Amino acid sequence: MTPQDVIKTLLRTEKGTLQQPRRKYLFDVHPAANKIQIRQAVETLYSVKVEKVNTLCVLGKLRRLRTQLGRRPDWKKAMVTLRDGHTIETT
Repeated sequence: MTPQDVIKTLLRTEKGTLQQPRRKYLFDVHPAANKIQIRQAVETLYSVKVEKVNTLCVLGKLRRLRTQLGRRPDWKKAMVTLRDGHTIETT
């Protein structure tokens, strides 16, 4: 799996923005990716050093459109903590 396959996108949410001063960034990652692959992908794509990686699986919400029930897909989120002096530019 290439780094572009592992890291789907940098999540720009209110919670993620509040974590950035503490060098923590949220990513939407491939569901089969493990912490080692996520660490290597972030270090390769953003040229930073990673201190710690935390992951969690987010269950998709149930949605209804009139009489039909549906479900959003499950996805995986990673919170990556960078070492001192390293940041990711989010513009």
